[in-house]
Amino acid sequence: MLTRKQHQLLLYIDDHLRRTGYSPSFDEMKDALELRSKSGIHRLISALEERGFLRRHHHRARALEVLRLPHMGTEAPVASSAGAGFVPAVISQHQTELEGAFSEASVANDRQTVTIPLYGRIAAGLPIEAMQDDSDWIEVPISLLGTGEHYALTVAGDSMIEAGILDGDIAIIRRRETAENGQIIVALIDGQEVTLKKLRRRGSMIALEAANRDYETRIFPAERVHIQGRLVALFRQY
Repeated sequence: MLTRKQHQLLLYIDDHLRRTGYSPSFDEMKDALELRSKSGIHRLISALEERGFLRRHHHRARALEVLRLPHMGTEAPVASSAGAGFVPAVISQHQTELEGAFSEASVANDRQTVTIPLYGRIAAGLPIEAMQDDSDWIEVPISLLGTGEHYALTVAGDSMIEAGILDGDIAIIRRRETAENGQIIVALIDGQEVTLKKLRRRGSMIALEAANRDYETRIFPAERVHIQGRLVALFRQY
């Protein structure tokens, strides 16, 4: 069952595709649903993808395809090419690029892998400001992820080498705002610096521990540290 906003967005996308032949921009969807930011549209589209109502065609510009509408049966197509007035929902590559990135894993057709966004480099040494690159995606085995939202980050530095995390590795992160002591997390410090470290809570303080004896543990008041996710897998290319 869809939420009211999910239902509203799905109908808006379907109507826009039928009227124009291409999917709406994130700004258009945001305005249509009267949302304050595009991040809400990201979450709604991810939820619709997960439930099988939408498909995003990666490497194509502004390519959203409506697979079915709420009143249809599970396998019922939205339209048939033999029907009158059919407008294809898959858009050609010369259209403007789809804005933003999805944090929810988009399931591939073979159901063996999922596609998640690959953001910029994250420091495994001194923290650096996270850089987002919405154009990059990575496919990972679906068995590694489980439930929840995921994204990937490229590791920079050597402070986690004793945990088997090397410079250039790709860290697969499950998005969440809580974690247990000893878990490796993505920590946002003071709203602008991001680092990959082991979490230790010390009363009202949070310690971010390296896995390299050459690096000191950094300790912050809890309110200065925001957990952005937990490490669940690691990719390495040779």
